[in-house]
Amino acid sequence: MKTSFAPDRLADPAIAEAEQILRRCVHCGFCTATCPTFLELGDERDSPRGRIYMMKGMLERDEPATADVVRHIDRCLGCFACMTTCPSGVDYMHLSDMARARVAETYTRPLPERLLRGLLARLLPYPGRFRAALIGGRIAKRLGIGRWLGALRPELKAMMALMPDELPAPAATDRPQLWPAEGTRRGRVALLAGCAQQVLAPGINAATIRVLTRHGFDVVVAREAGCCGALVQHMGLMEQARDQARRNVAAWAALADQPGGLDAIVVTTSGCGTPIKDYGHLLAGDAYYADRARLVAGLARDVTEVLAGLDLTPVRSLPAGLPVAYHAACSLQHGQKIRDVPKEVLKRLGITPLEPAEPHICCGSAGTYNMLQPELAGRLGARKAQNLRRTGAAVVAAGNLGCLIQIAAHMPDARFIHTVELADWLTGGPVPDALAGVVDDGVVEEVA
Repeated sequence: MKTSFAPDRLADPAIAEAEQILRRCVHCGFCTATCPTFLELGDERDSPRGRIYMMKGMLERDEPATADVVRHIDRCLGCFACMTTCPSGVDYMHLSDMARARVAETYTRPLPERLLRGLLARLLPYPGRFRAALIGGRIAKRLGIGRWLGALRPELKAMMALMPDELPAPAATDRPQLWPAEGTRRGRVALLAGCAQQVLAPGINAATIRVLTRHGFDVVVAREAGCCGALVQHMGLMEQARDQARRNVAAWAALADQPGGLDAIVVTTSGCGTPIKDYGHLLAGDAYYADRARLVAGLARDVTEVLAGLDLTPVRSLPAGLPVAYHAACSLQHGQKIRDVPKEVLKRLGITPLEPAEPHICCGSAGTYNMLQPELAGRLGARKAQNLRRTGAAVVAAGNLGCLIQIAAHMPDARFIHTVELADWLTGGPVPDALAGVVDDGVVEEVA
């Protein structure tokens, strides 16, 4: 793509990087075939190619974002299926980060949008605040206030619909501490406790700790580690994202410097794994943190990458009456380029995973997307659920909690489970909540 950046603009390293990314685009349009929003809307402006043109104009001419540009950039899920498809290697991920930051800096959103986005940025990354907000939301639903709130804006309606009926109690496994290896010690890993996941599904981290300690790993949850920064980064709040990244980098680099070091930083939410593996780029301009960020990014591993290196020996089997479909989260298959590893792990556990049609298409979760773009997210969730239902699966496994929640809202007849929870149970752990009442040491009691 031909560009016309002024020389003084190119003196800015970020703009120079944007120009190099833009130059790689050859207008081929391959990306339109896999872009979820283009497939749903058929509008070139809602395709990666169309958005790239809008980003180019905004960055090249040093113009503030317009309402039209913001509308189409907001509709981008950040699924990065376009990067998997692109034959030219266009780095859409970092280009879109720059565009979202430009929007945040130059565009004044309507007051209701500003309030909603500000609320999400101040609640979701902080487990204590998020738990309090969920408790308040449940009370509002019971009092009927939830329906009134939902009538005000579709985003509030979507938030109320996604709110769980029951909230798990805080888990000891998410508190900073060390869980020692069982038997022969083979290594030491840090575990990202996360933010929203530890509130909504603490069983995922608990299962991870059990399966890793059972296979010889010390597991540490660092005291100062917190949200990965993805949620605010997707809103264009790059400095806030960098602050959250710095906190994690400092916590994990300190662990790596201790005797014994770290063999990996284990991430159980693929939507967090993608930005953590990119910390080296995010903090490249920070003289103090740049080297530590590259160290942390190099240690980050999705939990299935770690499981793939273990001698997983199932001690029970999943019954034939519970066929399992595997849903590939976009952040895993497109963001981290991990496509076959989770399925291979399931096969080693004795499961033949069913694969739905259109496995490369996003389910519509995408961080806060299903709250900020509920209409499009709903269409994509229904599309994904339909494809999964056609496999005949009774259980859906995935590596990202957001996906599990999103698809479950459109597929109430199935059970949803994290891949690591299956690995834990099949290799000796307790029956996971998702399979309670259905299996007992591998015996079918009832299939919902």
